[in-house]
This record gives sequence, structure tokens and C-alpha cells, in this order.
Amino acid sequence: MTYFFETYGCQMNQAESSSMEQILLEKGWTNSSDAEHCDLLIINTCSVRITAENRVLGRLGHFSGLKKKRKFFVLLIGCMAERLYTEIQKEFPLIDYVVGMFERNLLPQIFDEIKARLRDDNYMAEFTHNNIEEKPVSGYYFAPLSHSPKSFQSYVPIMNGCNNFCTYCIVPYVRGREVSRPVNEILQEITELSSRGVREITLLGQNVNSYKGEDGEGRVIDFPKLLSLIAKEADKTDIIRWIRFMSSHPKDMSDALIDTIAAEKRLCKLVHLPVQHGSDTILKRMNRVYTVEHYKNRIKRLKETIPDIALSTDILMGFPGETEDDVKATLDLMQEIEFNSAFMYHYNPREGTKAFNYPDRIPEEIKIERLGRVIDLQLKITAKKMKAKLGKKVDILVESHSRNERSELFGHTEQGEMTVILGNPPESLIGNFAHAELKELKGKTFRANLR
Repeated sequence: MTYFFETYGCQMNQAESSSMEQILLEKGWTNSSDAEHCDLLIINTCSVRITAENRVLGRLGHFSGLKKKRKFFVLLIGCMAERLYTEIQKEFPLIDYVVGMFERNLLPQIFDEIKARLRDDNYMAEFTHNNIEEKPVSGYYFAPLSHSPKSFQSYVPIMNGCNNFCTYCIVPYVRGREVSRPVNEILQEITELSSRGVREITLLGQNVNSYKGEDGEGRVIDFPKLLSLIAKEADKTDIIRWIRFMSSHPKDMSDALIDTIAAEKRLCKLVHLPVQHGSDTILKRMNRVYTVEHYKNRIKRLKETIPDIALSTDILMGFPGETEDDVKATLDLMQEIEFNSAFMYHYNPREGTKAFNYPDRIPEEIKIERLGRVIDLQLKITAKKMKAKLGKKVDILVESHSRNERSELFGHTEQGEMTVILGNPPESLIGNFAHAELKELKGKTFRANLR
């Protein structure tokens, strides 16, 4: 019996797909090479943008047609499955399972049921989409392991949900309120990942720095303390060398967290801190609950405490009511801070959010033009900062052969920059760290020689 995943959206979705894959592998399933020939197709969905939902709707239509030609099962899960739970069942009755965000604990039983239905057409199904909703809601389920087989990197979910309710964001409505994973469960996963040879982990949550989980003695542990505990656990075997985390909220970027990043050698000196906009007026309308001055203060503290820190961010343009002065304020902030990189996008109205009903929307062509200016500026800043690193010697986690030239190896630096190692380096470096000198820059990829 074979499975295939189509995963859309954020890193948390990728981690959740990996955790589902672990369950399937334990139950004897094997991975299919494509979606067209599998016995079970799992579509893990995203609701952050309408484009992601529209793409999934198109795929559901395609697979509904394919189901008329051959026997296989389709399971829809993720934020879109939660948001459009009833509508999808009505519009796509051939989709076998629609699993909401808080029914993930049922997945082992569902997979067993699918296995039985593949063998017996007359098997009495218990967990079809019409019946799942009758089951009690259990709360968010943290899987014990989110590792993709044979990967040297792994995501580790530490919390789920969001309490911030930014006016443009659908996440709190589909993932629910913040819930922190118990400390001991996280440390057990770290131990398991070390035993599997994982070299780098990324701690995940919608807002990781609001983490407040309990340890085995019932004590509440905050995020800086959790980071120290994870680093201490990794010290035991020295297999996991780099620890990352995302995403963070500026209101929770405490001095204690900054000091912990500086003190722990395994914590990568790269912080992703979404600013979203450079105008206090727009930040207030977004309900981001901080000012530009507060954000700049946190960046100042990061740079003073960790001089070699790299910074990335998110920037949202074209929010309702945005003026040219607001755009200028954002460009000015970018020039002042000089982010190493940024994820930049324009406002996408999401039904169910507060901003969806704001009357003063920006025309699409103006949103695109303003976003274009932001992207152009960031590309220049990124190029400038990358060129300044030429000649430096850095450590690289080697991931694979280069896609373009098999005699070269591909990897990334502690600060996330893609790097190709030249000069026919030994294949044994894959999955290990290499020390190299950054010799040249090709696009956004460094080219380096071993040192």
C-alpha cells in the first residue's frame, strides 16, 4: 500500500506531513513516486492566501475525476480542511476523509481503516467525512516525531495556535488558541533526532517566543529557558549542531531571549522577526500591538548583543488605508535596519478576519506596484550584505550534490545562505559540516572552496 503527500503552505504544515508519514511508515505503508498512482493521497492544506485554497480546489476536482477511474483514497487535512470543513464535503462528495485541525489524534485509526477498505470493498467505514465530525474534539495533537526519513534536518513543533488576532490573519480562526507542547515531549524528540543523525533542527510555532509549557514537575517553562534545555540536551551527543526557531512576534522578543541566543553556541545567529510594516498607523490597524520604535529597539538590542546577527523579516504591502507616506516609512525602515532577507507579499483579503470588512482597500495594481518597490530595495540590500561576506570562512551543512554539477556539493550556512562547494569535494561530507571560504556570488548562491 502506497501513499503520497501534497503539502501546501508553511513549515508547520511540512512538519505535520512528516509526522503523518512516520505513522504510515510504522504501519507498513511505502511512499509512491507520484499522486496519480498511490493508494492514499493526503493533501495538507493552507488558508493563509486565497491562491493556495484555489489551487487545492482545482486539485480536488482533478482527483474527484480520477477516483471514477481507479480505486484510491483522498484525505484532506490542514487549515483549509478546518475552515471549509462542511463546504468541501458538500462540493466534493468523492473526497473520502476531511480531517479538521483538532482531529489529528484520529489519524492512526483512519489509516488502519483505509488499509482495511483497500482490501475489502464491503468494510464498514467508521471515520468517513460524514462521521468524523461526530467524534469529540480532542484539542491539538502533537505528534511524537516530525522527521522526514533520511533527512539531516528536521522540524520540531513546540506550540500551535495564536492569540494575537492580527486583523489580516486567518490563522487564529483555523489553528485555535495557543497551546504549548510539554517540555519532556520536546526533549524526547531531540534525543530521537540525535539518534537518527539529524544535524539541524528548526523549532516551530505560530509564535514560538510566547511558549509556556510545563516540565515533568509541573513548572512552567518559558521560551528562553526551553532553548537552554534543548541546547543542553543536544550537548549530550553533539549530533545536532544548529538550532533555529520560527516564527517570532516582536512583542515577545525579550532581553532574556536575546541573551540566550547570544549565549548558546548551538543557536543559529539568525533571527526571523516579522515587522510587517514601517508605519505605526498601519501597524495599529493590523493589531500588531507594537510600534516601529519598539521594533527598532529590539533590533538595536539584538545587534548590540550579537554583533554578527543576521536578520530576516516579513513585509506586507497594500494593506487597507495604506498611503504613500506609509510606503515611504516602510522603505525608510528597511534602509535603516538592512535586513539580510525578507518575505514580501501584498495584502490578500481573507473572509472571517476583521480587515476583510475594511472599506478602504488598495487597488490591485497599486498593491503590486508598491510591493515591487519593496522587493527591489530588499534585493539591493541582500546583494550588498552577501557581497560583504565574500572572503569569509564559514561552516556549511552539506545537504546533497549540486543540482547543476554532480562534482560539486550543495549546502547552507548558519545564517541560511545557499552555498555550492567547488573543487570536487568528497561525497562523505553530505550530512556533515564543512569549513569553507566564500569565494564568489552567483545570484543568491555563494560558491566556496574547502578550507
